[in-house]
Amino acid sequence: MTPGIELVRPPGLADSLPHAYAAVTDPGRMVFTAGACPLDAEGRTVAVGDVAGQTRQVVDNLRAALEAAGAGLGDVLRTTVYVATTDRSDLAAAAAVLREAFGRHAAPSTLVGVTVLAHPDQLVEVEAVAVRDSWQEPGPPDDAATLDE
Repeated sequence: MTPGIELVRPPGLADSLPHAYAAVTDPGRMVFTAGACPLDAEGRTVAVGDVAGQTRQVVDNLRAALEAAGAGLGDVLRTTVYVATTDRSDLAAAAAVLREAFGRHAAPSTLVGVTVLAHPDQLVEVEAVAVRDSWQEPGPPDDAATLDE
């Protein structure tokens, strides 16, 4: 693995997935999440057939991945939201849950309808890019060019 990349796999999220839930890059502030899915801790799709219910689980899983990487929903720079549908009302249902979860933190977002997502009965997936508000230990590099004066 390339030095400077930390892969994050928080406890409490399904460990059956073949990828990390988030990645953090050097110098340690940028956080990139995998698509958060509507899976419970055992890897089962929840709220089958319910876009809003699945979006709530996605937000919970996204929050857990971000927190394990040292960030939170308020640190998100942008999201990409995928909804397996051809019905715009399903897109609106997902967007409403996300608006409630993010509150006044209205980061840029792309919302798209897609044909199919990876897991059986999955209707919603959200990926995010965030920035941590502080350096994680051991701290920033000791290089004046990278430090705020």
